[in-house]
Amino acid sequence: MKIILLSGGSGKRLWPLSNNSRSKQFLRVLTTPDGGKESMIQRVARQIREAGLTDEIVVATGANQLDAIGIQLGKDTAVVTEPERRDTFPAIALACSYLRSQGTSPDEPVIVMPCDSYTENTYFSTIGLMAKAVSEGVADLVLMGVRPTYPSAKYGYIVPAATPVDGEPTPVSRFTEKPEVAEAERLIAEGALWNGGVFAFRLGYLNEISDRYMPQASFETLRANYGKLPKISFDYEVVEKADSVAVIPYAGDWRDLGTWNTLTDELSDLTHGNVITDACTSTYVINELEIPVVCIGAKDFVVAASPDGILVSERKLSENLKHLVGDLGKRPMYEERRWGQYKVIDMVEFPDGYCALTKQLTINAGCALSYQRHNCRDEVWTIINGEGELVLDGERRTVSRGDVITITRGQMHTLRATTPLTFIEVQQGTNLVEEDIERFPFDW
Repeated sequence: MKIILLSGGSGKRLWPLSNNSRSKQFLRVLTTPDGGKESMIQRVARQIREAGLTDEIVVATGANQLDAIGIQLGKDTAVVTEPERRDTFPAIALACSYLRSQGTSPDEPVIVMPCDSYTENTYFSTIGLMAKAVSEGVADLVLMGVRPTYPSAKYGYIVPAATPVDGEPTPVSRFTEKPEVAEAERLIAEGALWNGGVFAFRLGYLNEISDRYMPQASFETLRANYGKLPKISFDYEVVEKADSVAVIPYAGDWRDLGTWNTLTDELSDLTHGNVITDACTSTYVINELEIPVVCIGAKDFVVAASPDGILVSERKLSENLKHLVGDLGKRPMYEERRWGQYKVIDMVEFPDGYCALTKQLTINAGCALSYQRHNCRDEVWTIINGEGELVLDGERRTVSRGDVITITRGQMHTLRATTPLTFIEVQQGTNLVEEDIERFPFDW
């Protein structure tokens, strides 16, 4: 089988650790079996491989998450990026087109699943049963239905045509999207299951659906004309229109760690980073800053500090966070990139519109920035640790601690680290945005 992991998210539900480039699935806060730390997407990928399902994982995501996925899952992981955000049907259609371009058989079972579900091993056994049902022709589309533990208005419901049996495919009667609690109670009494967002189908089945919009288009053509695909969810475009649908129940642990309240339930340590606590009860303090965080006498709180901001909240009230911080932050203050990482130290705008932004960047040994130029800003780099090779308008020279480099707008430049290299970058201009970069090929 092939597995498509859907990786999206705006990055606000676990603010300030998550941002628009580092969504919740990339936070390394979960404990691995050997006592290390891993993210949600790393955990799911590990569980897939440990279950022996497949090594053929494709991640469907936006371009802003490309670097994070490469860092966390490895450079060899297949990643299909959307040219623009258009909901889950176009994203899945593009990923399936990629699989077809790689010579995957039309009869190959494909599993589509979220990358951030927190589940136990039987979840992956159920996925194996879904792929088997598709291979045996039980239905064109097989869904995972999670056994409800309470009448929730947060989930969609799948109503089977007969009493569902764990591990057995059952035809689907109908779907109900996020009902009121009273209606959810009635649905559960009928044997309804939560829609777990996991789908199984033959590759050819989905390719035939996307071919209705661009017949037999190559992967490159489909991606170039991505905006012509309907902006619609997979549930509405495929699931609810399908003539042959079955569901397999899953009765194990299944949680969305999408809020601080739910995430902290799964953290093995109460503190992380430069933290001092005293007389605290059930309080989690996570600090990504170098300055200390001191917490005294807090009960059932979560405190999180990063370059993007500081959160202090009762755990049970943290579910209200997203709408409070939705408009905060014009830009991420911390990002992991394929070459290393950066954090914003200071940003100021003067009354006349002139701006200055200061970053600290670290380039990993053997890695390099792209060969680039800027049209709206000048930069001054001060090397504070390590050694590397600078290219400025085609001229090369070695740089090390104490060197200062001035780069004016329009100058072509790149920097490669010989050893881990850290430098301070001061940007000056009137439009200091990450998008002010033109990249060019360069052969080191």
